[in-house]
Amino acid sequence: MGSTGQSRRRGPYAKSADRRRSIVEAALDVFAARGYQGGSLQDVADRVGMSQTSLLHYFPTKRHLLLAVLERRDELGRTEPRSSEGRDFPTRIVDRARLNERVPGLVELYAILCGEAMTDGHPARDHYRDRFESLRHEYADQLRLLDARGRLRDGVDPDRAAASIIALWDGIQAQWLLDRSVDMAACLADYLALIIRPEGNVGPAGDRPAGHGAEAGPGH
Repeated sequence: MGSTGQSRRRGPYAKSADRRRSIVEAALDVFAARGYQGGSLQDVADRVGMSQTSLLHYFPTKRHLLLAVLERRDELGRTEPRSSEGRDFPTRIVDRARLNERVPGLVELYAILCGEAMTDGHPARDHYRDRFESLRHEYADQLRLLDARGRLRDGVDPDRAAASIIALWDGIQAQWLLDRSVDMAACLADYLALIIRPEGNVGPAGDRPAGHGAEAGPGH
């Protein structure tokens, strides 16, 4: 009796959570296709078969919905390919780029919202600014670990190289969205090979671990 009553009480909450998820998934598609500015709440409501008034019960404003979409996109992007487990930083970057080719909708969403976020007052501006700052720090730390192992090539500055990896990745993704013959992963691998020595070449600190970052690169 007690467990049945508890299940009944939880039912409406589970249903509400499912409806919220379906709204966010619909918004992912709408914003990826039309951008935040071009996609409307009515577009999202139509995709889930509900009225805009009902949608506002779950997300009071379009801004609230956008933040939920960004959170969901980051959640999906944090999934690391199984092939990357135990592999080093440059390999995980390349593996992530390959995985991104299988989720073009997320890449489109990232690219469109990132471009729009450059405008003053856009609700995603702080999200992308913080994201870039976090990635720069993460990648620079990974490069410093590689440097301590003697794998960073002479003259490479970890902070500038970190920013360059992000810039290259975003630029290559934009080209790939327009022309699928562009090989994102190969372009990234070429650049990483210019700044990082192969794993066999280690310095005096070669027994130092390389860390476990790079789960969520740009657009991923």
